[in-house]
Amino acid sequence: MQFLVIAYDGKDAAAASRRTAARPAHLEGANHLNKAGNIIIGGAILNENNEMIGSTLCVDFNTREELDEWLSEDPYVTEGVWQDITVQPIRLAITPS
Repeated sequence: MQFLVIAYDGKDAAAASRRTAARPAHLEGANHLNKAGNIIIGGAILNENNEMIGSTLCVDFNTREELDEWLSEDPYVTEGVWQDITVQPIRLAITPS
């Protein structure tokens, strides 16, 4: 099942430093999930100053529960980077080759 995940970072003064600290572990896990076929595409949401303020991902998991399990263990969640997360089921018509 495919899902769109939109996750915004916190807006407090320490938000950017939390993202920077958690980013290597987050990307390591994301690369593993990409190779496993769970992450279709993903990247940062930028503000007008090209600063990262969140993330967007198109993912594929067997169930919403599997997606929620991954989210609960992702460093951006466990380290408090993502503060506002929306998950919406989707059906992609075009995917990266």
